[in-house]
Amino acid sequence: MAAQTDSLAINTIRVLSADVVQKANSGHPGAPMGCAPMAHTLFTRFLRANPYNSQWYNRDRFVLSNGHACALQYIMMHLLGYKVSMDDLKQFRQIGSNTPGHPENHFTDGVEVTTGPLGQGFSNAVGLAVAEAHMAATFNKPDFPVVDNFTYVILGDGCLQEGVTAETASLAGHLKLGKLIALYDDNHITIDGDTNMGFSEDVLKRFESYDWHTQRVSDGDHDTESVAKAIEAAKAVTDKPSIIAIRTTIGFASKKQGTAGVHGAPLGDDGVSELKVKLGFDPAEHFHVPKAVYDLYQEVAARGQKSEEEWNQLVARYEQAHPDLAKDFKRRLAGQLPEGWKKALPRYTPSDKALATRKFSEIALNALAQEIPELMGGSADLTGSNLTRWQGAEDFQADSTGLGTYAGRYMRFGVREHGMAAMLNGMAAYGGVIPFGATFLNFIEYAMGAVRLSALSQFRVIYIMTHDSIGLGEDGPTHQPVEALAALRATPNMLVLRPADGNEVTGAYIAAMENTTRPSVLSLTRQNVPNLEGSSVEKSLRGAYVLNDIPDAKLILVGTGSEVSLCVEAVKLLEQQHQIAVRVVSMPSMELFNEQDHSYKVTVFPQGIPVVSVEVLSSVGWGKYAHASIALDRFGMSGPAKQVYKELGFSVESVVEKSVKVVQYYKSREVPHLLDRPFE
Repeated sequence: MAAQTDSLAINTIRVLSADVVQKANSGHPGAPMGCAPMAHTLFTRFLRANPYNSQWYNRDRFVLSNGHACALQYIMMHLLGYKVSMDDLKQFRQIGSNTPGHPENHFTDGVEVTTGPLGQGFSNAVGLAVAEAHMAATFNKPDFPVVDNFTYVILGDGCLQEGVTAETASLAGHLKLGKLIALYDDNHITIDGDTNMGFSEDVLKRFESYDWHTQRVSDGDHDTESVAKAIEAAKAVTDKPSIIAIRTTIGFASKKQGTAGVHGAPLGDDGVSELKVKLGFDPAEHFHVPKAVYDLYQEVAARGQKSEEEWNQLVARYEQAHPDLAKDFKRRLAGQLPEGWKKALPRYTPSDKALATRKFSEIALNALAQEIPELMGGSADLTGSNLTRWQGAEDFQADSTGLGTYAGRYMRFGVREHGMAAMLNGMAAYGGVIPFGATFLNFIEYAMGAVRLSALSQFRVIYIMTHDSIGLGEDGPTHQPVEALAALRATPNMLVLRPADGNEVTGAYIAAMENTTRPSVLSLTRQNVPNLEGSSVEKSLRGAYVLNDIPDAKLILVGTGSEVSLCVEAVKLLEQQHQIAVRVVSMPSMELFNEQDHSYKVTVFPQGIPVVSVEVLSSVGWGKYAHASIALDRFGMSGPAKQVYKELGFSVESVVEKSVKVVQYYKSREVPHLLDRPFE
């Protein structure tokens, strides 16, 4: 009877997948139909979760990396009793529905991470497993495994072809993440057709070389017992992540099974009817779930609910046995920062030594790492350049390697920028840690696929990006990120911070820590910058502020980062040689400034005064704030930084010359007030 019910449930998932996509007239029925046996086996026999409390902390995590197959995930959520109703399934891919066209973590109950761009979900799963290992090593005590879960991920051929998967699979093997288990939907089909046209490698041999535990199930269409045995064997391997290649038939039992034709298109009314007849369902019935299937899944949900109850009891005993640890554990799970953490951050005066903002960042990180134990991250093989490793830091490594421990908080991501960012998203999703990653600003463009998902997913991920301009110097245009900030600023829900000195770096870290629903990018210099007269931690949190409150100013120079001090120097010459009074505005964050009320904005940029922006990056985006820009709308060049600056027009003399021209131009013309946009 159990086997019959399992078979009925699997076929119900297949038929529902066809109905869901057909009703929407859009979507991907093939993978859900092919993955139904492995998903049913995983969810009913292994996955420990409570559908009535999807955020229970010690739940097993499930990630659908081939997110186009999301009809499968929504159906599983519905059957288990998550907040996904049958009406939600009927509204698949419709505006306002909580069953969007790919899984999104803040839309659908039970979805851990936003997936769709292939390879991202797999890489998020690696990050989830990292966070689990770290939290377990930090908080578990004998007889108190308060953090103890597996991370399961289903992925397809497309995920395995994306480079980000190679990056994170390699690191996962090195880190010996034994509680990460991947189920590979080995159906040999991508959009273009059979994978033999462009993907003929032996995937399991590749993963063996990454030091993964590998298994193969030859009949994933029927042999659920072999799938179950493989998962059991994977769980038993504690020092390696596991991948199980499960041979399936895309669009199983449909007329187009085994072909690309069933990948991304509805079966059609006739095709759905034929499928139902073949699988023993009434073709006249739509969105039908037999009572026996609901009953089976309700039993699974009850087991999950009981698991959470047992865990709550364990945590209560843990509080008695280890009160200090328990207090910190609960604080971190609640997303609350420790009291008084800001007081540890440094403040500066103009008499303090000029340093690169990456060095000010190092000083701030040293303070934060002591105050905020959940801060965890590292560099993509640029630790000595990014200056991200604090004093006394321990590396996150498998204990058996002798290189560190899982309780360590410093990550060695290797030369894997994209993988790093994708893993950070998984770490943020897990909870209890605040992740950061670092590289040169130029190489955030390698990571943009995952960085964009940080913003879309509303994750607090901190990107520490150093060597942020032509100030990098000799490495030349391949390393000089002239366009990077324009791309980042154009990304919705992204906080970009380019601090000018030590106080603004402190402000940038405060903003990054307090913005809990968006990622932050800190753009930091290689070259030294002075601590400026008038700079302020608090004022920098408003995004832009006046450095020198000059009465009757005839011009405003607004800069970011290293160019603010250039503006300050130019002001002296403008006043001495041209008798032009100039206000200097520092704008460390356009996003924070945009969020201020209009009355504050006009105190910074009063009407009738022309504005010139100075930033040694692309001019894109500055038209909103400035009447003219001194910018870099070309690639840089190789040479000593000071000489490159001068050659490309970023000298005091160049700023003075442009400023005089702007003032002269507007002497006989009305100055447009750029902030007056009542229609916006």
